[in-house]
Amino acid sequence: MTERATELDLLRARVAELEAQRARGPRHPVRSLVAVLLVVLGCVLAPLGVVAAWTADTVGDTDRYVKTVAPLATQPDIQDAVAGRVTSAVMDHLDLTTLLSGVAPAQRPLLEKALGALGGSLEDAVRAFVHDKARAVAASDAFARIWKDANRRVHSTVDKALTGSGGGAVQLDGGAVTLDVAPVVDQVKQRLVDDGMTVAAKIPEIHTSITLVRNDDLDAYRKYFRLLQLAGFWLPLVAVLLVAAGVLLARRRRRALVTGALGVAAATALLGLGLGIARALYLDALPSGVSQPAAGAVYDALTRFLATTVRMVVALGVTVALGAWLTGPGRRAGLVRRLWISGIRAVRATADGAGLRTGPVGPFARRYREWIGWVLVGGALLAYLLWSRPTGWVVVGLALALLFALAVVEFLAAEPEEGPEAAPGITRTA
Repeated sequence: MTERATELDLLRARVAELEAQRARGPRHPVRSLVAVLLVVLGCVLAPLGVVAAWTADTVGDTDRYVKTVAPLATQPDIQDAVAGRVTSAVMDHLDLTTLLSGVAPAQRPLLEKALGALGGSLEDAVRAFVHDKARAVAASDAFARIWKDANRRVHSTVDKALTGSGGGAVQLDGGAVTLDVAPVVDQVKQRLVDDGMTVAAKIPEIHTSITLVRNDDLDAYRKYFRLLQLAGFWLPLVAVLLVAAGVLLARRRRRALVTGALGVAAATALLGLGLGIARALYLDALPSGVSQPAAGAVYDALTRFLATTVRMVVALGVTVALGAWLTGPGRRAGLVRRLWISGIRAVRATADGAGLRTGPVGPFARRYREWIGWVLVGGALLAYLLWSRPTGWVVVGLALALLFALAVVEFLAAEPEEGPEAAPGITRTA
């Protein structure tokens, strides 16, 4: 009997295989090749599309750029770099030999007390005193306003430096985009005067700067950034359309969809890995006079949208691939679905045993289960498309919400357990 059952199972498997081959129809090698090429090309363009969206969104938009770099004013590394640069500029214009003699007699005790508390030589004491004032200014709300205004003015230089757009010659200081912090110097001078160092009022107007972006090879990369900026948000759309066209041309569309989604995720993940490597190389190439922590903070701020988009695309690709695989005819996918449905029906049986009823909702859910499922999928897709700046966590959250909604539908649509044997000791009521 066992041998007959085994032979019958083999025969059924063979019949199913032949029917599947018949359903797939004749082979079209050219069509399959074109489908593969389209999917591969879409996967290659996906990371370029992410960079193009970043170039158009952050680099090419002044308001977005200012909003991106504005939080840097509260970064301790930026504040330390600004305070150090301002301190050096002020000390270069202070005559220490005439410092105390130039102070008004009434204010001399205040200054001597402040400098004496710092200890050390006169130069060290004055430098520490100036640095404290500069650090206080850098941590103030006034500096946050100065930082935003200065970055708004310097944005056109950043845009030209990276893309060459806007026409005109780009004024770079040795391959660097710098930000003038002269207003910070003025604030520090005023605080020094208020604290008894009246000689600081004689310091002339000082224009000193910190480096935002520095790369001696900017000219070599400028044309590529410009092309990506012109591509803007069209390049990501082209990448998606190429993958979609390849999937539609493929003989096994579900497998092509899984492959294409994972390919896009893998290619974009490589871009994220490249961002980390580029950061390390960029910081290593900086000259000794540039603050590496501050330069790293600027790099992270400018590439934050890029890194967020990378994680979002990776999460989306994996989610689409997983969804396509789970809804497929594969044996393992079928096992996962059976376990999923069995678990939900077990919960429904427990609820039925406790006397819970779904009323008219249950029959409605059973009748329109498939349509409700598609509406939920469409709702999740619409929510993703309408989300202004989706992240990887947004994609995961939407996927989990959709999964929960589908579980609720399956729970409502499950056939109730009838009969007293389904729930001993519980009397069923209509």
